[in-house]
Formats: sequence, C-alpha cells, structure tokens
Amino acid sequence: MIAPKPPRVAPKSSPKESLVKLYYSPGACSYAPHIALYEAGLPFEAVKVDLRTHKLADGTDYYSINPKGYVPLLELDDGTRLSELAVIVQYIADRKPGTLAPAFGSMERYRLMEWLNFISSELHKQFSPLWYPDTPEVTKEAQKKRLAKRFDYLNPIVAKQPFLMGQNFTVADAYMHAILNWSPQLKVDLSPWPALVQYQQRVAARPGVTKAHNAEHTSKAAATA
Repeated sequence: MIAPKPPRVAPKSSPKESLVKLYYSPGACSYAPHIALYEAGLPFEAVKVDLRTHKLADGTDYYSINPKGYVPLLELDDGTRLSELAVIVQYIADRKPGTLAPAFGSMERYRLMEWLNFISSELHKQFSPLWYPDTPEVTKEAQKKRLAKRFDYLNPIVAKQPFLMGQNFTVADAYMHAILNWSPQLKVDLSPWPALVQYQQRVAARPGVTKAHNAEHTSKAAATA
C-alpha cells in the first residue's frame, strides 16, 4: 500500500510592511527622518507641512494633527503618532534591525543616543536663533562662536572615520547632516573645518540621502521607498 503524500504546505509569505506617514517641511530638521526612511527602504507617505501657516496642502490645520505645531511627526498605520526627532529616527531604524542603529541594550546603542542628544542640544538648538530675523546680530555672532567650538570637537572625529559611529552610517549621521545643511543659508562658514565639509559631501552622496534631497527639493507631497 502506497502511503498518501502529505499535503503540500504553501510557503508563508512575509507580511506586507505597513505604510507610515511622515509630516515634514522641506529643509527643516524633518529631513533627517526623511533620509532614514529612504535609507531603511521602508514604504512611506510624505506629507508636506507649511510651517508659516501651519496648514497642509488640502488646508488641514496642522495643529489638529500635532498640537506642538512643528515637524517631524510620524504617523503609524494604526494611527499612533510619534513626535520628537531623536525618537522618530530610532523607531525607523528599529524597523530594519542592524541597518541604521545598533541593537537596544548594547553600549553602542547608548553611544548612538549620546550622539543624538549632542546633536539636538549642541548643534540643532545652537543653530535655531540664527533663523529668526529679529535675533540681534550680536546674538547671532555669539551663536556662531558657540557652534565653532562644537565644530572643533567634531572635525577630528570625522577626519579619522567616515561616520560618527565609525564605519557604519546611522540615524545620527542623518540628523547631523540635516542640521549642518543649514550652514550656507544661515551664513555659517564650515571651510575652517575641512573634514566636516568632506563629511557633508560624503553623506550627501549616499543614495538614500540623494532620494530624500530630490524629494524635498521637487516638493513632492508623497513618496514610497
């Protein structure tokens, strides 16, 4: 008697990745998670916010979506929303483990968080007053001197290794690149720190960064990685 063949089991298909929605404004710090989404290869929709009017293209009041009023904001497929850049980029990185951030619990992950905090407080917030037209020139010059000290610290680090964490690009690089990208517009001269200039060029050449740059500069309202 011939034993019946076992039923053929179809291979399990990998679950479809859910779509996330990134609220961003071209050239703002939301450029960092925009980069991270492309670098991670995640599907997403990018929704442009006019930060002058706090409106979306369809007239929706952005405050009704994010009461804080600023970008970035990440909306998950279940409607959950995440704000604060350092949190958002880590969430994106953890959707693709081992690509843009070290594993949670490792010392390297704490080093990444150390960098994210440094960029937030010592670069991002130091640049911020330079954006306001009513900031006195004496204050702007003082801010630029503070930034120069931070550049003195960063220059030798990126002179000896390609990225902040060493050989691997992480979300900290996406964040720092986004902030340093403001330098020409805000008349912050990076030329005294040649390694920092080369770092910016190196990051800008990455495919994911190029995609994010092109998406923001062509003012596309939506994109999928």
